Amino acid sequence: MTKENEKTSEQAVMTAMAKFLSDLWFEEDFRDQPEHLSEIFETILLNEMGDDQDLRMKMVSSIRTSKMLASALGSFSDKEISNACKKIMNA
Repeated sequence: MTKENEKTSEQAVMTAMAKFLSDLWFEEDFRDQPEHLSEIFETILLNEMGDDQDLRMKMVSSIRTSKMLASALGSFSDKEISNACKKIMNA
């Protein structure tokens, strides 16, 4: 990670994001992640650890983030996502 106000190229940021999305997509189908997280968090909330308000806020934030990513990319096929990531990384 670069320091605040240190110059970096927009292309470097786009390449890093494309690599992240590509790696994430091949790891597991991200479309299912919001449901997986909800199931895990519901189980946690049933025990004593679920009483922690800070933990609850982090869980809600994680679910929201995974839903946003799944929503943003969910309408595209795996091949379309893979091709777009390759184009960005090779640009």
